[in-house]
Amino acid sequence: MRQKVTVIGAGNVGATAAQRIAERELADVALIDILDGIPQGKALDIMESAPVERFDALMRGSNEYEISEGSDVVVVTAGLARKPGMSRDDLILKNTQIVSGVVREAARRSPEAVLIIVSNPLDVMCEVARRASGFPRERVFGMAGILDSARMRWFIAEALDVSVESTHAFVLGGHGDTMVPLARYSTVAGIPITELLPREKVDAIVQRTRDGGIEIVNYYKTGSAYYAPSSAVVEMVESVLKDKKKILPCAVYLQGEYGMRDVYLGVPAKLGRGGVEKVIEIRLTPEESAALERSAASVRELFEILPA
Repeated sequence: MRQKVTVIGAGNVGATAAQRIAERELADVALIDILDGIPQGKALDIMESAPVERFDALMRGSNEYEISEGSDVVVVTAGLARKPGMSRDDLILKNTQIVSGVVREAARRSPEAVLIIVSNPLDVMCEVARRASGFPRERVFGMAGILDSARMRWFIAEALDVSVESTHAFVLGGHGDTMVPLARYSTVAGIPITELLPREKVDAIVQRTRDGGIEIVNYYKTGSAYYAPSSAVVEMVESVLKDKKKILPCAVYLQGEYGMRDVYLGVPAKLGRGGVEKVIEIRLTPEESAALERSAASVRELFEILPA
């Protein structure tokens, strides 16, 4: 029996992730969205590309959750984008309603699934999903660090005119302005970028990484990034389904790691069939630890907005 992945939210990120999962034949895919005809149409459109792209994974679209039953992984991309005049608190409360609702529906039908959260604000929506599902923390985590690291890797490759395959980047913390890109752990062929680039260039790459999302938004005007985010989702899905045990930066519910508890924060984690199998702790300088603490404090402020 083939594995199954459910993607909730057939917008740009969800549909592109679903397409890539099917094209790589990682699993059959159930694509779910509240908008009538959208998941059905996108699933059919993608399946009609199968003879050309040469994949036999099956995709179905629906407005109902029955097709998600028995999923191995559930990816949640559903939620609203912040609109003009909408406060941060309003966005969190509205997306809390959306994410908690879809997670309860999916968890009821796939009680052994791994939940990968993509909806924003990412770290807060991970906590919403954890509460709504009742799943252990190992099976509820978020996609952010892979995206932020991928952006940083591209900026490094571009600056040094080298293959992206030779680059490695390390980003901790919340997904947003308080993320903590670690230049001394970011390398090209194992050489720290701090030895390859002048300080001002490293600082510029770090800041551009923090601003990576808004840079895309400023180009699009009416949308946000989805090619890189969907690729990041698929890397996580693959590591879980294939039990690859990759060390990937994920938003994980910390329970003592890095001296923190009861907060979702981006940290390196080993992803396998059971989800987060281990949080990898690295030594941080006092300055880096302080930056991570500030990031955690920012996430906790958002947690306080959530309904009890």
